[in-house]
Amino acid sequence: MNTIWQTLTLNSLQTRRWRQGSLFWQLLSFLRQWRQGSWLLQWHQEIGAVLLTAIFALAPFVPNSLTGILAIACGGFWLLLTLSDELKPSRFSPIYLVVFLFWGIAVIATALSPVKMAAASGLVKMTLYVFVFVLAERVVRSPRLRSWLITVYLHTAVIVSIYGVRQKFFGAEALATWVDPTSTTAEEVRVYSYLGNPNLLAAYILPAMIFCLCALVAWQRWGAKLLAATMLMVHCACMYWTGCRGAWIGLVLAIFVMAMMTLYWFLPYLPRFWQVWIFPLTIGIIFGAVVLGLLFVAPLRNRALSMFSGRADSSNNFRINVWESVQDMIQARPILGIGPGNVAFNKIYPLFQKPNYNALSAYSIYLETLVETGFVGFASLMWLIALIFQQGWVQFQKLWQLQSQDVWWLMGAIASVVGMLIHGFVDTVWYRPEINTLWWLTVAIIASYYRQTTAVDTAVSPLGEG
Repeated sequence: MNTIWQTLTLNSLQTRRWRQGSLFWQLLSFLRQWRQGSWLLQWHQEIGAVLLTAIFALAPFVPNSLTGILAIACGGFWLLLTLSDELKPSRFSPIYLVVFLFWGIAVIATALSPVKMAAASGLVKMTLYVFVFVLAERVVRSPRLRSWLITVYLHTAVIVSIYGVRQKFFGAEALATWVDPTSTTAEEVRVYSYLGNPNLLAAYILPAMIFCLCALVAWQRWGAKLLAATMLMVHCACMYWTGCRGAWIGLVLAIFVMAMMTLYWFLPYLPRFWQVWIFPLTIGIIFGAVVLGLLFVAPLRNRALSMFSGRADSSNNFRINVWESVQDMIQARPILGIGPGNVAFNKIYPLFQKPNYNALSAYSIYLETLVETGFVGFASLMWLIALIFQQGWVQFQKLWQLQSQDVWWLMGAIASVVGMLIHGFVDTVWYRPEINTLWWLTVAIIASYYRQTTAVDTAVSPLGEG
């Protein structure tokens, strides 16, 4: 059983010397020579950080096309660095391999799609997001640049949240029907800030709330801690006024995961009594806070209870009808789906939709994956998610053994992944670059610790093996 798990998590995979025996990489020796003589590429991590900074600082405010151009630049720069890397033994996270497997399945699904041109458009977008991941993974191997990129995102996110809070007090025109007009919350303002949709706004600021909690510990100066606390309060207000039920659930579970990891981290320093009781007490406090919020905050209670009203709530009814149509789409092409992207979805969905239930997506990232890449793509996504958590936990334990204070951003990334995946059960939020790039940033942060902790293992191992 252990051997099967080692195989599934790719722990037994040997990747350290495969490039040295490759004829292709030998032919690229001229690129390595050029890079060694290049003064500019001595700052390659900083140049990559500049490209990524532009994406995360501008994404909520600029057209998607500009974000796409920046992603192309990220991909080109990553390719240049990868092809000109020295032929020395190195290790990379197994997450890389499954990401490229998922992408490869999307390529096959595109080739076999009934709407090839539409699917090709989706494949191009998916490729751009993968470019962001691979460059981000290289850049955030540096603890200094990792902290920098997270700080850039947090400052950008607080601007987005401030504008959302402003909409609450000064009014915001609803750009779509986001609230059941017959419900008790029909008059409530749902803010959407620069993203144009409250659900997308909630998905965007959810990781910011988790990283703000991490910053309260990771940032050393008291002024910086005060800034993190202020950001967190603004995000809390904005998240509440989005009225996004899926993001609320995702946030609660993300905070729960963050709390459990934090307690595990400090457990050796606690007295025996607290080592026994701190976990059940913390679970009780989180559960009690949720219950008190539901009991005493009427809009929160009404919005939360609407999740259990079934088809009586218009939002629930709409999603249920879309999901039923999506199931028919999956049954029609169960193996490799219709091809990636919302353009392909919009071409095929009208053939299966129920009258008056137009939809731009499947309203679930999991159903969307089944529609786009079939059960083959869905299996690879599940493998990727399992590997992300397995690698995150392994690196967390290594840092715990070293008591390295560099652990907080890893904890924040793991908790953010949990929140985004939970929210994804009821919303397809990955189509927007503002959120998709954040998803890949969190995955890149987790993957980057593989190299960092492997370097530590190699340093302390008499055999020099990680």
